Amino acid sequence: MLEKRVVVCLDVRDGRTTKGVRFRDNVDIGDPVEMARFYYEEGADELVFYDITASSERRRIRLDVVRRVAEAIFIPFSVGGGISTVAEMREVLLAGAEKVSVNSPAVRDPDIIGRGAALYGRQCIVLSMDVLRDPTMPSGYRVVIDGGRTPTDLDALAWAREAQGRGAGEIVLNSIDADGTRAGYELAATRMVSEAVEIPVVASGGAGAPEHLLAVLRDAKADAALIASMVHDGTFRIAEIKEVLARGGVPVRRAPRFGP
Repeated sequence: MLEKRVVVCLDVRDGRTTKGVRFRDNVDIGDPVEMARFYYEEGADELVFYDITASSERRRIRLDVVRRVAEAIFIPFSVGGGISTVAEMREVLLAGAEKVSVNSPAVRDPDIIGRGAALYGRQCIVLSMDVLRDPTMPSGYRVVIDGGRTPTDLDALAWAREAQGRGAGEIVLNSIDADGTRAGYELAATRMVSEAVEIPVVASGGAGAPEHLLAVLRDAKADAALIASMVHDGTFRIAEIKEVLARGGVPVRRAPRFGP
């Protein structure tokens, strides 16, 4: 069985790491470069960097911060936030990212997924999708964009399948209802999407305890779990989380990496 991944998320605004609840009331929690290096040394399997206001502000991502983070770590590094052209994807990859994450721009221009996959390989292209519970949608979940500010007519399950067909190599499924609450992941949506696509699914939003990761990785069939608040405030360490996963029968990489 393939090892499941623990992925640390850094939401960045104005060059600083920030954290909120349900995409609101964000507060400054530190320097992203220092935090990235810390989590790399702690044993994170991957790091995700989101420039959270780039899309809503219609501006380009902060490449200077991307470069400095990439120089500080030696684990896979995914970057997202306002990436709307294949030229911008190239800039992010050249700045040191292994993957580029598209969200709102992909909804506005779905062809960017295929164009990016054709140029850089589908393993580089991640669809990040923010969803809200909505019983009027066929799957029960609606896709929203612009940092949760703009609802769309897209059904979450239909969009996940379409993205896979267009060439996405991975999907990050973020529940806005659960984001920052520490009450656990959106298990129903995660399992639904995980069972419907053949590419890896990363669960995001709601992690508050190691048992939440155990549930989403083992029971909801996610390939990876994204965490933020529960480690940002020092409540849990990554080794502690992985110990719970291992005891629960989830295969994980145990030894941290130091150096390339």
